[in-house]
Amino acid sequence: MLDLELLHDKLSIYYQLMRLDRPIGILLLLWPTVMALWIAAEGVPDLVVLTVFIMGVVIMRSAGCVINDYADRDVDGLVLRTMNRPLAIGSVKAKEALILFAGLALIAFLLVLLLNTLTIYLSVVGLLLAVIYPFMKRYTYLPQIVLGMAFGWAIPMAFAAQTGTVPAVAWLLFLANIIWATIYDTFYAMVDRDDDLLAGIKSTAILFGDDDKVIIGILQLLFIAIMVLIGGQLELSFSFYFAVIVVACLFVYQQKRIRNRERAQCLHAFLSNNWVGAALFFGIVVHYGLN
Repeated sequence: MLDLELLHDKLSIYYQLMRLDRPIGILLLLWPTVMALWIAAEGVPDLVVLTVFIMGVVIMRSAGCVINDYADRDVDGLVLRTMNRPLAIGSVKAKEALILFAGLALIAFLLVLLLNTLTIYLSVVGLLLAVIYPFMKRYTYLPQIVLGMAFGWAIPMAFAAQTGTVPAVAWLLFLANIIWATIYDTFYAMVDRDDDLLAGIKSTAILFGDDDKVIIGILQLLFIAIMVLIGGQLELSFSFYFAVIVVACLFVYQQKRIRNRERAQCLHAFLSNNWVGAALFFGIVVHYGLN
């Protein structure tokens, strides 16, 4: 007889493993995806394409969290922020995590089959990036760049799905997303820096060291410059540039948050990047809505 309470507990653990209780990762993946779709479709994305990508964002972010925790199952217990994750405390077995990841990846691939051939081919690269990223922190101090590639790969996929091509502006947007992800994930890594050093985990927060705030500031300026360049190429209107100004203000706010490198403040700076993506997306929506 099926034990409903046991089933509920197991589903609750899987829910936590997929990090569905912490949607910030979904939002940080969603914003560049819908920005790319709106630009590619000039404000009117195909409903099927839009639905597939929104569902894909949720599924692939969940899959990414599962494979990340699988990769980190032996070190998460050494880090204060992650020590209570399901795999770290043994409430989920490694084999279960792999099965869950495979199931989520399969669902995402079945969704992509509704799209054109180019998008299907590009999705294979996206899956590889999602699998590779969690292991990069063992071998390089730049895993944040790989994360940016993984989170940004939906951008060329969105253009391919909507237009059948991947123009130069898509790659500019992809580059901007890599820079942005490096910014916000460095904030995230600053929260764990002391623990990561003890656990032997590499990150840009460790690489940048005492120069972290300056380097992040340079990356923030570079991100803004690329967004202005994209706006010029697409002949976007004032609503987009107003959004860029809002982003610049948010970046100043983030710098103030991290000035003392306190864990809670660095985490707050990381979370505020949701508003960076939201501002840019709505600036793009307003532009196409008025034109």
